[in-house]
Amino acid sequence: MDLNRGNMKKIRGLIVFTALVCLAVLKIDLVLAGIFFLLGIIKPFLYGAAIAFVLNIPMKAIEKGLLSKVGNPKFAKAKRPVSIFLSFAAVVLVIVLVTVTVVPQVTKTMMELGNKIPAFLVEAQIWLEELFASQPQLLAVLEEFDPAKMNWDSIVNTVVDFLKNGLGSVVTSTVTVASTIIGGVVNVFVALVFSFYILAQKEKLGGQLKRVLHAYCPDRVYAGILEVASLTGRNFSNFITGQCTESVILGAMFVVAMAVFRFPYAVMVGVLIAFTALIPIVGAFVGCFVGAFLIMVDDPVKAVWFIILFLILQQVEGNLIYPHVVGNSVGLPSIWVLAAVTVGGSLMGVMGMLVFIPIVSTVYALVREDVNGRNAVSPGDETQ
Repeated sequence: MDLNRGNMKKIRGLIVFTALVCLAVLKIDLVLAGIFFLLGIIKPFLYGAAIAFVLNIPMKAIEKGLLSKVGNPKFAKAKRPVSIFLSFAAVVLVIVLVTVTVVPQVTKTMMELGNKIPAFLVEAQIWLEELFASQPQLLAVLEEFDPAKMNWDSIVNTVVDFLKNGLGSVVTSTVTVASTIIGGVVNVFVALVFSFYILAQKEKLGGQLKRVLHAYCPDRVYAGILEVASLTGRNFSNFITGQCTESVILGAMFVVAMAVFRFPYAVMVGVLIAFTALIPIVGAFVGCFVGAFLIMVDDPVKAVWFIILFLILQQVEGNLIYPHVVGNSVGLPSIWVLAAVTVGGSLMGVMGMLVFIPIVSTVYALVREDVNGRNAVSPGDETQ
C-alpha cells in the first residue's frame, strides 16, 4: 500500500512538472521576460560575486604569504581587511598604470596628427589638381552638374524635417544615456560593496551554503555538488592565474623585441598588449591596432614592420605559449584550449572566451574520471 502511495506521489509530481514545462513553452515570451527582469535585479550581485572571486586569488596569496607570520592577536584580526584592501589596491594600480602609460601617448599622437592634417590637405589638393589635369573626363562630369536644376525646396524641407525629428531623438538619447550611466555607477558601487562583504565573510557564507545543500539534497548529490564546485572553482582560479602569467610573458616579449629592432613606444605598446591580452587569443590585436596607429604617425614603414612582428609573435604565443601556460594551469590539453576559445567566442563573444576554458576543463576532468572508472584502468594507464 505504501509502495502504491509512493508511486502515485511520483506520478503526480511528474504530471505537475510536465504541465509546468508545457506552460513555460506556450508562454515562452513571458518566461524570458521574467528571467531578464530577474537578472536585471540581481545583476549587481552577480558582478559582485565575480569581483569577489577574482580578488580572492591575490587575497589568499597575501594572507598566506605576507601576513602569515603575524603573531600579534590584534594584528591577526586585521589580516582579512588588510588583505582585501591590498588586493583591491593592486588591481586599481594595474589599471592606473596602463591608463597613465597609454592615454597620454595616445593624446599626444592625436595632437600631432591634428597638426599634420593641414599639410595633408595641401598635398591632397595638389594630388586632386594633378588627377583632374590627367583625367579630362572627370572635368566633363563636373561641368555637367548644374546646381540650378536641383530642387532646393525639397532639400530644405528634408533638412527641416530631419532637424525636427532629430532634436527629439537627441533629447531622448541624452536622457537614455544619462540614466544608463547613473544606473551603471550605482550597479558598480553595489557590486563592489557586495564583493567586500563576500570576501570578509567567505568562510561563514560557504558554511551556510553547505548546510542548506546538506539539508535539502541526498548525501550522494550533496557530495557530487561539492566535488564539482571545488573542481570548477580551482579551474577558474588556475585559469585566471595562467591568463595573467601569459599576458605578462607576451608583454615582455613585445617590449624586448621592439627595443631590439628600435621601434618607438616599446614600453607603452608592451604594457597595452599585456593588458588587452587578458582577453584570450584575440585581445592582443587591440593593442596591435593602437600600437600600429601610433607608430604610423611617426613612420608608416615601421608601422608595417611592427604589424609583421606582431603576427610572428602572436603565432608563437597563440600556438606555443598560450596553450601550454593556460592549458597546464587548468589541466586541459592544448587542442581543447583552442577549441574552447573558438566555441566560446562564437557563442558568447569575449565573455565566452573567458568562461569556456575553465568550464571545458571541468567537464574534461569529470568525463576523464568517469571514463577511467568505467574502464577500470590502472592509474598508470589513465586516459589523458
